[in-house]
Amino acid sequence: MINKNTLGMALGFTAGYVDTVGFVALFGLFTAHVTGNFVLIGSELAHPSHGVLIKFLAFPAFILAVALARIVAVRLEASGKSAARALTGMQLLFLLVFMLLGYLSSPVQSTDAVLPVLAGIAGAAAMGIQNAASRLVWTELAPTTVMTGNVTQIVIDLVDIIRGSAAAGTKARLWKFLWPVLAFGVGAVGGAFAYMVAGFFSLALPVVMLCFVFGFAE
Repeated sequence: MINKNTLGMALGFTAGYVDTVGFVALFGLFTAHVTGNFVLIGSELAHPSHGVLIKFLAFPAFILAVALARIVAVRLEASGKSAARALTGMQLLFLLVFMLLGYLSSPVQSTDAVLPVLAGIAGAAAMGIQNAASRLVWTELAPTTVMTGNVTQIVIDLVDIIRGSAAAGTKARLWKFLWPVLAFGVGAVGGAFAYMVAGFFSLALPVVMLCFVFGFAE
């Protein structure tokens, strides 16, 4: 069984890395969370430029991936099996498709073309699976895809610790939320530089990390 902190860092790194590669490669697409895409869709509708189609389609792709993850988890749990490995495998598959379609569409001149749109859909689906898994199988971890709540909790705990009013378990919770945030940041920076060097093949690194998670998932 993989250590919880190690798992949280691996998933946080993956989310930051994949989200940044998608953003850089596909003209501002957020794959790891939908909030950013809502903002971008609003911006595109107010000031049309390019890339609005992929942002519209990424949202239903994300939703359908979450729904699929839920269905798979329910069926496996009903038979007494853990869904951790199955969901990790699903995310891994979508991420591989994202990498392959992205490579085939390179250099991406427009995100309204078929292959870049399909690549973005696959990327959003991959991260939709990870978002769902954090609620379905990785419930003991801090969120690994959206860091706003994590940072908020870290600051609250730090203030309580400094004030000397921290409740029991506050320090443990602080570390629990801190590691995914740090890993997400490192992944975001790493993803940006890696894409500049290797293009969509830079996604091979999170693919390897997910293989590691898959191998140790129960």
